[in-house]
Amino acid sequence: MQTVQQIAEAIVGREGGYVNDPDDPGGATNHGITLATLKRHGHDLTGDGRISAADVMALSRAEAVTILIDHYFHKPRIAELPAVLQPSVFDMYVNAGGNAVKVLQRLLVQLGYPLQTDGAIGPATIKAAHAAWHDIPARLADVYGVARRDYYYAVADARPASRKYARRRDGGKGGWITRAEDFISPAFHLSDAQHRQRTASWG
Repeated sequence: MQTVQQIAEAIVGREGGYVNDPDDPGGATNHGITLATLKRHGHDLTGDGRISAADVMALSRAEAVTILIDHYFHKPRIAELPAVLQPSVFDMYVNAGGNAVKVLQRLLVQLGYPLQTDGAIGPATIKAAHAAWHDIPARLADVYGVARRDYYYAVADARPASRKYARRRDGGKGGWITRAEDFISPAFHLSDAQHRQRTASWG
């Protein structure tokens, strides 16, 4: 079983270095940490009295790992979910915020556990997630991973500017899809043909 430190380091590795993509609602990002996150938690890394893109650029991998663990794992209570879910929910929370929890909550509702899909991990969500893990221990991570992949496709359906994250220029799987499938058993990965069929309507 991976430690949270190992999971966070892997997330930083997947996120890559500094980018400021105008099509990314998160804006300037480095190692998965956005400018908004630095502002929200008061990280003035350059010491100039203001928090700007320069602070994002100055962020080290080690600092990013610490922020991820503190603010994207412990604070939203991902640590209280079944261990089998923690890596994928943590990774998606960095990538999509509270939507990672909403995907889980909607899935749990579909599995028969009544919940509010509010994007916050509270006692009811924790209890339902553990009950689901007890009922389908071998499949829960895959079921969540597939729901996560479906979420990314749906975002790209609705927002053409985001399609480049779900589909490469050559038509293959984009970063969002491969990232979701990193947490899904190979048996449940989409074939290249299935992916192309799923995205055919995008033109």
